[in-house]
Amino acid sequence: MRRTAPLLLLTGVILMTMLACRLTPTTQTTAPILAPTTAPLPLNPAPVSPGAINPGVDLTVLYEQINRGVVSIQVLTDSGSGQGSGFVYDKQGHIVTNLHVVEGATQIEVDFPYDLKVYGELVGTDSDSDLAVIKVDVPAEQLFPLPMGSAAALKVGQTVVAIGNPFGLSGTMTVGIVSAKDRTLDSLREAPNGGYFSSGAVIQTDAAINPGNSGGPLLNLNGEVVGVNRAIRTDSTNTAGEPLNSGISFAVNGDIVKRVVPYLIRDGKYDYPYLGISSMPEISLVAKDALKLPQASGAYVTDVRPNSPAAKAGIIAAGSDGSGSVGANGDLIIAVDGQPVRVFGDLLTYLMTQKSPGDSVVFTLLRKGERKEVTVVLGKRP
Repeated sequence: MRRTAPLLLLTGVILMTMLACRLTPTTQTTAPILAPTTAPLPLNPAPVSPGAINPGVDLTVLYEQINRGVVSIQVLTDSGSGQGSGFVYDKQGHIVTNLHVVEGATQIEVDFPYDLKVYGELVGTDSDSDLAVIKVDVPAEQLFPLPMGSAAALKVGQTVVAIGNPFGLSGTMTVGIVSAKDRTLDSLREAPNGGYFSSGAVIQTDAAINPGNSGGPLLNLNGEVVGVNRAIRTDSTNTAGEPLNSGISFAVNGDIVKRVVPYLIRDGKYDYPYLGISSMPEISLVAKDALKLPQASGAYVTDVRPNSPAAKAGIIAAGSDGSGSVGANGDLIIAVDGQPVRVFGDLLTYLMTQKSPGDSVVFTLLRKGERKEVTVVLGKRP
């Protein structure tokens, strides 16, 4: 699935949604100055368990428990060097980060916060969620996996913490709140008819994220990973042209991480469910009136790909009105498996976090004002 209009562009205003990694061209003559890492940590501290850190405790306790499981990542590519962040996923040496941090890397270095640096091997990638898994050869007693939490349980206004490597400053901790849930962003996977598929269930936060934070964990106050920091939205840059935090940051949903990463470790890839539609991101009152829709909520279908699961199920697209604008008479999806769909992001989040290729879903839709239910057997993204 993809959407027909960019989520993050506003008419008349130049805005950038930047992937929060940091790239350095090969022509640079001096390496970035890295901040000192944290002091060496004991090899066998008390393990972190869900709920072990009381939300009322000083944040220094959380940092001391969690930072040992966060890594800095340095990469070399044919076009230059780059840096990002990641975190330890398990005792077998798997490190989770963003795909865009390591994409095209000819060499990957993983730096731990206790004077340990090793080379890593890329074992799995997912362009739909922008996730990647690196494998390092490190004794299990020197690895401190971070526990995974429930992103579904997050509430807007809840305090979250990011730890990462912004501008090469390893071990940096920032604090913010969950600003919104179920946002959509373009994925890194190109759609067959141009553009990119959409990523759903994205978490928005105002925790300060900057270049180099990509791939680092977003945590709740129990010290559990609820997201992987991916991108920022900004209209500001520094003198080097790097994007600066503006209080709008985005993270890959932790529940998607829990679904995807085991497959990346086992198979090197993950298949997402495919519906085969494009939709308006949301419906304004102006659009509702122009298209003569019965309501201004739902996912209005603007395109259905030929031979897609949606096409086989008979879902109808609006098409064009002949002038290049979206036409009328498309299906308006208002629920999926009984779950309300207010905007396209709700539909995408449900499919990405709850469904797999081959699953059947029931769409409740309005077609020319008439309520219908349509069953679709999902495919996998081409």
